[in-house]
Amino acid sequence: MSKSNLLIELYSNLSTTGALTFSSKALVNKMISQADLSESKLIVEMGGGDGSITQGIFNRMRPDAELLVFEINPSFCEAMKKQFPQKNIRIINDSAGNLDKYLDGRKVDFIFSSLPFSFLSKEVTDEILSQSKNALANGGAFIQICYSYLLKKLFQKYFGKVQASFTIKNLPPAFVMVCQ
Repeated sequence: MSKSNLLIELYSNLSTTGALTFSSKALVNKMISQADLSESKLIVEMGGGDGSITQGIFNRMRPDAELLVFEINPSFCEAMKKQFPQKNIRIINDSAGNLDKYLDGRKVDFIFSSLPFSFLSKEVTDEILSQSKNALANGGAFIQICYSYLLKKLFQKYFGKVQASFTIKNLPPAFVMVCQ
């Protein structure tokens, strides 16, 4: 799928993508630099989109690590399956609220998310964040891109420690919340 077709999908589904454009390389690098993937065995991404965060994770993860990417948009999933044919990357066309169905009791080292929590219902948000908290291994983290600092209070309801950093090198500028 071409970049212009991906942008058309992005704009026609603003309520589920929650973004005006895809994440910049600077934002992706800031997000992924919050995690040491050198020892990680299982990584989750929520909201695969155009694959820019997926690519950043893949570039830094171990060859024997597994990456599960949740994306509810079928067009994005098809494009990502072509972009990432590797056996250790699994593109899942399902809600991140169904995370537990794909883990088989395993714990996740890091969860990277670009989900638009400002647009999601309270029930869906609760399901995703509760499952994320329960899925994390000791020392793991839920790392979220968001455009409002006010979301920090939401994440503090589920995680004991939330640190926020900011980058202006994205349109619009964004926060990266690291939740443990």
